[in-house]
Amino acid sequence: MFKMGTLGRSTGKISFILAGIIFVVGMISAGLLNMGLAYTNEMEFCTSCHTMKINLKEYKETLHYKNASGVQATCSDCHVPKPFIPKMIAKVMAAKDVYHEILGTIDTKEKYEAHRWDMASRVWEKMRASDSRECRSCHEFTKMDLSEQDRSARKRHPKAMDEGQACIDCHKGIAHEEPDEPEDYDSDQS
Repeated sequence: MFKMGTLGRSTGKISFILAGIIFVVGMISAGLLNMGLAYTNEMEFCTSCHTMKINLKEYKETLHYKNASGVQATCSDCHVPKPFIPKMIAKVMAAKDVYHEILGTIDTKEKYEAHRWDMASRVWEKMRASDSRECRSCHEFTKMDLSEQDRSARKRHPKAMDEGQACIDCHKGIAHEEPDEPEDYDSDQS
């Protein structure tokens, strides 16, 4: 019969303790990551930069902010995907906006407006590439009651669905003012 020696028991205890420590550190790290992600999804965080006050003012004039039903879409509802990998990509991409705020590239209204078309175009392209995934988390063609929509929407929504259009193809400027297209912009770029 095999008899476990003291060394075997010690190694087993050390392995068990080490596994426990790794598990606890992993849980704490995951919790901190989740808290950080949740915090950076809050509207107060998103609009804490000076230039985002421009977007906040525009947003407060839309139905996404205030409406009869009291349902509100916040910054993260429209700009942060729910699935983990796309969410992390969006967070990394958003870090560059913070970077440019700190660098002073967009830290005044004038500078922000000078870059606004490019920034909006990137957001629209991202939304188009995801088939307006974040819009569709609240607005789904198949759930629309077309009879409750105005005549134009009743006509356009089925056509958009048949043609595979993304929400952003027709609804630019829905939560923020649509920037003026620069005169030198080549529309074949998009």
